[in-house]
Amino acid sequence: MSRKYLDIARSVLELEASSLELAKKNLNDSFESVIQKILNMKGRLVVTGMGKSGLVGKKISATLASTGTKSFFLHPAEAYHGDLGMISEYDIIIAISNSGETSEILKLLSFFKDNGNIVIAMTGNEKSTLVKFSDFLINTYVEKEACPLELAPTSSTTVTLALGDALSVALMEAREFKAENFARFHPGGSLGRKLLSKVCDFMQTENLPIVSKEATFEQVISAISSGRSGLCVVEFNGQYAVVTDGDVRRNIFEYKEKVLTLKASDMMNKDPKSVTSLTKLIDAEQMMQEHKIATLLVIDNNKCVGLISRYSI
Repeated sequence: MSRKYLDIARSVLELEASSLELAKKNLNDSFESVIQKILNMKGRLVVTGMGKSGLVGKKISATLASTGTKSFFLHPAEAYHGDLGMISEYDIIIAISNSGETSEILKLLSFFKDNGNIVIAMTGNEKSTLVKFSDFLINTYVEKEACPLELAPTSSTTVTLALGDALSVALMEAREFKAENFARFHPGGSLGRKLLSKVCDFMQTENLPIVSKEATFEQVISAISSGRSGLCVVEFNGQYAVVTDGDVRRNIFEYKEKVLTLKASDMMNKDPKSVTSLTKLIDAEQMMQEHKIATLLVIDNNKCVGLISRYSI
């Protein structure tokens, strides 16, 4: 029985994938014109839609807003009862309706025209009333919904969502929107935190496991254990080296019982990777990933002021 459901799932994905291919073919120069109008607008990009189209519209608007395009979602029913006051003459409207005949949307068109707003229709019906009274069309036509009853919006909402993503990405490219820009709008997210934060915000500064080059094997082991960073820092001649727990294991394997006679200078790596306290957190993380290490020294003015570990990021 489970195989039957697996076949259903695959057929849905195949149908929706073919709908996306059709949407790709239906793209034309109108899309380029839409991008230029949005780039040159003085106001905001207002997305409106009813029902499932409204839910998709909220996501499209949210993606636009987080990627550099000033946007908000306008519920068409609420708009008709006062929220039209939120619309300025400089705003551009994206009206989403698969049929192009959604009454709540059509009621707003006369206001948009009187207000001087550019209207972009996202619909699968090129001959609809919405298209007739719009300035541009982004065609969301699908040949068939994935719903076997042809009732629930499925393929059509997938295509609309994907075209909204295409719109957002094209605008990002046009504006040369960077990861740093994205982080400004997502300070609470993991990426935003890493892009905006610096090493000094997360580094270990107290009880640093620093030993001299004359430290015994036992002292090295103790420093590594107490530091809980997988290494100890060896200070010598105004410079810094490290002995990692991996170094300790390799020396145990090589020297066996004689390992107890070794000093820190016998095991240390004189070229440890380091950053400054003002290094961006994401750059420190990238360095650790590239070199497959867990901890970096933090060096300011030739002095070790801390450690930054991937476990603390």
